[in-house]
Amino acid sequence: MRIALTPRSLEVKPFLAMEIMERAKAMEAEGKDIIYLCLGEPDLPTPAPVRNAAIRAIESGSTTYTHSLGLPEIRQAIADHYLDRYGVTVEPSRILVSAGTSPLMLLLFSALLEDGDEIILSDPSYACYPNFIRFSGGKPVFLHTRPEDGFQPRPERIREKIGARTRGILINSPSNPTGSVLPSAWMAEMASMPAPLISDEIYHGLTYEGEERCVLEFTQNAFVLGGFSKAYAMTGWRLGYLIVPESCIRTLQCLHQNFMICAGNFVQIAGITALRECQKDVARMRSIYDQRRRYLIDELPKLGLPLHSCPTGAFYALADARHLGRDSRKLALTILEETGVALTPGIDFGAGAEGYLRFSYANSMENIQKALARLRRFINQRTP
Repeated sequence: MRIALTPRSLEVKPFLAMEIMERAKAMEAEGKDIIYLCLGEPDLPTPAPVRNAAIRAIESGSTTYTHSLGLPEIRQAIADHYLDRYGVTVEPSRILVSAGTSPLMLLLFSALLEDGDEIILSDPSYACYPNFIRFSGGKPVFLHTRPEDGFQPRPERIREKIGARTRGILINSPSNPTGSVLPSAWMAEMASMPAPLISDEIYHGLTYEGEERCVLEFTQNAFVLGGFSKAYAMTGWRLGYLIVPESCIRTLQCLHQNFMICAGNFVQIAGITALRECQKDVARMRSIYDQRRRYLIDELPKLGLPLHSCPTGAFYALADARHLGRDSRKLALTILEETGVALTPGIDFGAGAEGYLRFSYANSMENIQKALARLRRFINQRTP
């Protein structure tokens, strides 16, 4: 019997960062020494207060379903955070808490898009964005960006792309894969455009230079994705949230009730502790990432891997490796096989990053230094 899968499911492209990691794991199982610079996976542990709060919550029986929007206490804690951090008032009733931002993106694009509707987004940008949009029936409209702009979209270029079927403008600051921060003046201009902004702010809390601004400082007619994975080193906890305009929350809640039910009870309790007790932990981790960032900014150009855009946020650096090969996937696999250094190929993030390699500095300084030593030997063997 032949099982027929839908065309839209077959069109979802592999997530190359995961493909590289999975190949690296297989090599590691064979006894190879691997250094992982391919994923945005913090090497630092989840803060102790968060871990202890989860243990207490489990032991006290907080293992049941919760409100589909999330525990009232965590939604209030998120609202308090936005008031303290950005001076923005967010009603807890507008916040939807789920098992990470990925399911929330799927719900959001499913709610926004009919077949053929469009979302404007940058090229390069996070690898999974186009797949979410296409799987929901939409069409990603790519906006080529420039290194001198930090690979961020210029407002005037966005206006040129807005059409009758535009349903949203997707921005990401600090960004993946470039680590750049969107200028506040650009964000303010984008907020006045005739399409809602969808702002992925998952890397907030990890900005080292400049000022990270929340889109809600400029407009309430926006969708904000946020979470705990990156700044709080809680990737495996799967906890994120979506802030939506008041007119949309009921629809998103119904979708969440049917498809996700709710986020984990004790995980939400741990998230409350993260927001209320762990800002010093975030500052400490940010300082550690910053030391690694500065090291890469200095050392990668010495290897002949220039950074045309200096990373100022997140924990990524996008290095130009086009002189080593225009096929970044092939190059990343060759580097992995020959050196044991796992890097993400630029093509994962769009045609605008082909020939580049993304370095994640969510790994120890010792491992980063060891990885660059291996890359130096690899490059020297290929460069006259």
